[in-house]
Amino acid sequence: MVTVPEVPSPIDNPPPPAISLRNVALSFDAKCVLRDVSFEVPGAGTLVLLGVSGSGKSVLLKLILGLLKPDSGEVRVQGEDLVPLRETEINTFRQRMGIVFQEGALFDSLSVYENVSYRLREEGGHDEAEMRERVRQVLSFVDLGDAIDKMPAELSGGMRRRVAIARAISSQPTIMLYDSPTAGLDPVTAHTINTLIVKSRDTQHVTSVIVTHRIQDALMVSSFIFSAEQQGLVPVAAQNGDRSAANTQFLVLRDGSIYFRGKREELLASGDPYVRRFVE
Repeated sequence: MVTVPEVPSPIDNPPPPAISLRNVALSFDAKCVLRDVSFEVPGAGTLVLLGVSGSGKSVLLKLILGLLKPDSGEVRVQGEDLVPLRETEINTFRQRMGIVFQEGALFDSLSVYENVSYRLREEGGHDEAEMRERVRQVLSFVDLGDAIDKMPAELSGGMRRRVAIARAISSQPTIMLYDSPTAGLDPVTAHTINTLIVKSRDTQHVTSVIVTHRIQDALMVSSFIFSAEQQGLVPVAAQNGDRSAANTQFLVLRDGSIYFRGKREELLASGDPYVRRFVE
């Protein structure tokens, strides 16, 4: 009798978290910026980072990108610890990530097409026709197909942020990092940006880390999903809460440490005076 080897169940061997920090500490000179920070973000999950200025939120993004290395601890991306890697090795992981900065960070001297195709051009392996088609696709995704030949100076602040999102997703990243993506925008434009964040999460199944000072933004990404049928946002409850929005966790940082960790309901129900500062 031939014995067929048993195939391990995916449940027995779950994939590693998309992002995992373990006991991370970092100081600049004599100032402690992060102390004993640990958290995990599963694949296609969302982490929302809240905290006052200087609490370490943007530093965490730089650690995940490998732009900074901690004094101690592990920073794992898709199971690999970035800390001991050389810069050339870290670049392999950066290619799987997209980042949207607070001000968009577009190149003012380059057109929208040149800005969005910049990363594709750096990666190499794409001819001009392929790049232009990819740029058209991602600009259509952010509803800016007609802006392909415009210059950044011709765009509003909200349009520049949307171009920045298009540039970030042009290389089809599996992880998206957002550093205060709606800062300085009016409520209507901020809603548009948040809708794009949710759309990217739910249609591209990317893992998202969002730094924000706006609790309304944080609650939006955890309360709504993008409906392809309706081409807009619908409440999580309308889909029985079984989509990516339900897989959102919140961290509140205070003085470089994790002060609160939990789901949306736990955040809203917290009676802690410091946590309430971000909810009310």
